[in-house]
Amino acid sequence: MSSVPGVDDRTESATRTAANRSAAPADTVLDGGALVGRPRPGRGAGLAFGLLSAAAFGTSGTFGSALIDAGWSPAGAVLARVSVAALVLTGPALVQLRGRWTLLRRWGWRTVAYGFVGVATCQLGYFNAISRMPVGIALLLEYMGILLVVGWLWARHGQRPRRLTVAGGAAAIGGLALMLDLSGAGGISPVGVLWALLAAVSMAIYFVLSAWSGAEPLPPVIMTWGGMVVGSVALAAFGLTGLAPLKFSAADVTLFSHRVSWVVPVLGLSVLAAAFAYVTGIGAARRLGAKLGSFVAMAEVLFATAFAWVLLRQVPSTMQFLGGALILLGVVLVRLDEA
Repeated sequence: MSSVPGVDDRTESATRTAANRSAAPADTVLDGGALVGRPRPGRGAGLAFGLLSAAAFGTSGTFGSALIDAGWSPAGAVLARVSVAALVLTGPALVQLRGRWTLLRRWGWRTVAYGFVGVATCQLGYFNAISRMPVGIALLLEYMGILLVVGWLWARHGQRPRRLTVAGGAAAIGGLALMLDLSGAGGISPVGVLWALLAAVSMAIYFVLSAWSGAEPLPPVIMTWGGMVVGSVALAAFGLTGLAPLKFSAADVTLFSHRVSWVVPVLGLSVLAAAFAYVTGIGAARRLGAKLGSFVAMAEVLFATAFAWVLLRQVPSTMQFLGGALILLGVVLVRLDEA
């Protein structure tokens, strides 16, 4: 039997693609070459990366508080954090980009969205929220972003949450409420709620973009670098327009009961709580999927509490211990649901 060159090849390729799609698990969605929302090979490494990222993010409160107590505005501290992180990652990113600039161009809009929404807008929403309402309530509303991730995967990709995920979400959010000790809160500002919800939406987009890998993934270092560059520009623009007032100080700061240069907490915020935290966070999300990755990220609250306990002698209450146990239970339930 004769064949037409090229046509049969395309037919065979289409047949293989259809077979691959039909062979995929029913709850796995293929999107542009990426498995969206579902865990990928290397989940053990993904959990390790996720916990490392959460621990690194958990240090941001200690370093940031030292700067704010010394006269920095929250937005000023964040701008320093993001811009210095961009500088630190420039060398490694350029090395990885050698001969691969077309890859950066193909990922262009996702990198811009990652930096503008996941880095800058999330920070803007959070800090505007805490300027109008208690920190605990603002954080609780922001972390509702993990439920938005579950909702997005259901609405966009048909991944209806099963009982273990629903139970895990309820346990994690309840545990977060106990960890943040909302009982002593003051009034709630409607405008503050809107800013906190903006942070929640931004957080959800951050996890979805972090988990997307595509047919040819952009290395986490490059994506983080690009996002930090975009985030720095956006935060500077927010500052110039008055949306996020910028204030800096060259005075020494108090860190771990010692007087040190302001450079020390800025480097801690930039290298550990930004560059390292975001790079490992992307690595975790790509291995765990957006849903499980977002739940593991809640360990940031546990690590922040643990650091405050060990370094600042701020002993957690019984309710906070219970809250931490509920968060861990929620992560375990979602992990079992992904098995």
